[in-house]
Amino acid sequence: MPTNKLKSIYLSIILALILLLLPCSGFVLTMRPDFMLLVIIFWLIRAPNLCNVGTAWLVGLFVDLATGGVFGQYALAYTIAAFFAVTYQKRLVLFSSTQQLIYVFLLLFISQLIMLVIKTFAGAQFMGWTYFIPSITGVLLWFMAGLFGLDVGGRNRGN
Repeated sequence: MPTNKLKSIYLSIILALILLLLPCSGFVLTMRPDFMLLVIIFWLIRAPNLCNVGTAWLVGLFVDLATGGVFGQYALAYTIAAFFAVTYQKRLVLFSSTQQLIYVFLLLFISQLIMLVIKTFAGAQFMGWTYFIPSITGVLLWFMAGLFGLDVGGRNRGN
């Protein structure tokens, strides 16, 4: 097992947890992407032998404990998104950068949709369409990471 890559996975998950726990409110809270899911998707694509669906579930439980919401909502949402990420992981190499952005957006959107359904069943009111803005900002963050040289896995065809 490559220990350097494993340390990178642990460090990035801890950094994403810190970013998740930073206090913010109002507009920033509405716009804040799901850093933890972005990190999980990245490592599912880059190192599927070290980061898998079980990792997504465990990290989701940590996020559930940290946020204090309905227990298991993040674990379920991350697990389902990770399942779809792993299912198409080998095909992602063939995707253009635009197709990869759509793929990441769909993964983020699926995760948020699952959490919205769970919150609705738990008695929360519908939050409006602004609830899905973090999916858009997450894709923009993924795009910026690719622009700044982070190898996010897709091939570049000039898109």
